Amino acid sequence: MSTLPDRPHTALIVIDVQQGVVAEAPRREEVVGNIDALVEKARGDGVPVVWVQHSDEELVRGSDEWQYVPELVRAQSEPLVHKSYGDSFEGTDLEDVLADLRVGRLVVAGAESDACIRSTIHGAFTRGYDVTLVGDAHTAGDKSAWGAPPAEQVIAHTNLYWQFQAAPGRTAGVVETRDVTFSG
Repeated sequence: MSTLPDRPHTALIVIDVQQGVVAEAPRREEVVGNIDALVEKARGDGVPVVWVQHSDEELVRGSDEWQYVPELVRAQSEPLVHKSYGDSFEGTDLEDVLADLRVGRLVVAGAESDACIRSTIHGAFTRGYDVTLVGDAHTAGDKSAWGAPPAEQVIAHTNLYWQFQAAPGRTAGVVETRDVTFSG
């Protein structure tokens, strides 16, 4: 159980599945389809879905690239958190949103595996949240031109190390979309 007092609920966090972020991502359609299935499952289970949307000098707010992919549609009642740093908690109201919902456990999906996903799952974990990464519902662009491994290896490595993450009073793990449960 999380180290956050009186936070019994779970939320699905969908990070940066924006047109300019996932346009060239490997398995784009599969990952977006898995995220859509997670959103529908969360809604059906009465679990909050929190959307996170990044902007910076390359991903300009209001541009086509900044928009969420058309396959994923946020319900008007679902929180939208705007961010400009990798960690979705930094400089945002995400913590306030989650506190208001009494959320202590996060199920995380989105992009990019080696940037905003990694920063956010670590940021959440150090803040006391239980964090489950959905292994087949996150992706990354190819950064091999800058010395990074191919995107598929980045995704696999993120899944590998997150399943062994540990700290007192918190849990971490990786599950596939079909195995996601929004309870406990």
